[in-house]
Amino acid sequence: MKKLKHKKLWLSSIIILLVCVLFTGAGFYFFKVACVPGKKSFLSSSSKVIKKSDPLYREKIWFKKTAKQKWYIESADEKFKLDANFIPYKTSNKTAIVLPGYMDTKEDMGEYDALFHQLGYNTLTPDPRAQGKSEGKYIGYGWPEKDDVKKWVSYLLQKYGQNQQVVIYGLSMGAATAMMTSGLKLPHQVKAFVEDCGYTSVKDEIEHEAGVLYNMPAFPRFPLVEILSGINKIKVGYFMGNASSVKQLHKNHRPMLFIHGSRDNFVPTKMVYPNYNATRGPKEIWVAPAAKHAKSFSKHPQEYKRRVATFLAKYVK
Repeated sequence: MKKLKHKKLWLSSIIILLVCVLFTGAGFYFFKVACVPGKKSFLSSSSKVIKKSDPLYREKIWFKKTAKQKWYIESADEKFKLDANFIPYKTSNKTAIVLPGYMDTKEDMGEYDALFHQLGYNTLTPDPRAQGKSEGKYIGYGWPEKDDVKKWVSYLLQKYGQNQQVVIYGLSMGAATAMMTSGLKLPHQVKAFVEDCGYTSVKDEIEHEAGVLYNMPAFPRFPLVEILSGINKIKVGYFMGNASSVKQLHKNHRPMLFIHGSRDNFVPTKMVYPNYNATRGPKEIWVAPAAKHAKSFSKHPQEYKRRVATFLAKYVK
């Protein structure tokens, strides 16, 4: 009888150990998929050919032909060299910091640089750490990058003058970065934010993608996302649930414009509402009809420009 009990206990221990090894292995696999830079099968590859049929053809051609200054800083934790484009607008004292999305680079943000240039802004567009020409080991989904953005603001003011009025704009992951940055103590020169299709938290977005990309039900999504979050804590320095746009927005009192496509399935449209409700400053929201993820500008170019221009004109003179 004792031998039988010992055998059952031994078998149970082996099974538990194997399950733990399996889930840990899966956690490391998904960490590599989500957080290590490289080609991502779930991202559509964008063509570099600019077609005249593109609704943003004029903006993209302008960006391609426009001279760009190269700016560099060290990341906030002083581990990596970060790279950015700076495009001056005459002698303007207004600058938009333009933040790219997940696995995008500063070169992918040309139409947004053009948009702000049309509104009379200089643009400072950095590659996030581990993307484009910036150094880095892991994609931080906006949480470590928020401190880099604050450092870019300081560098801009030091290099270009304390009379600068700064707007922080972000798209997708860049939008989450902008919202997370809004909760930091920032120089008074930061006047407003514009976020387009940012998520409520890193954990929320990872859980959503696990369901959409892998059809993963509640189990094993839990505990797999928790294991992934623990690996992220070890590798990147934070638990994914703590990287919350909503929590940071609760500390923000500056103006913010929220934009989201009504047909966004990558960062679901419903996420814009808790973000919008969380901020404490003046705010406006626009859900762009029939627009998919990060496509509000191309779907409604004139309306997009009008809404951004009208909102910012109230706070940046």
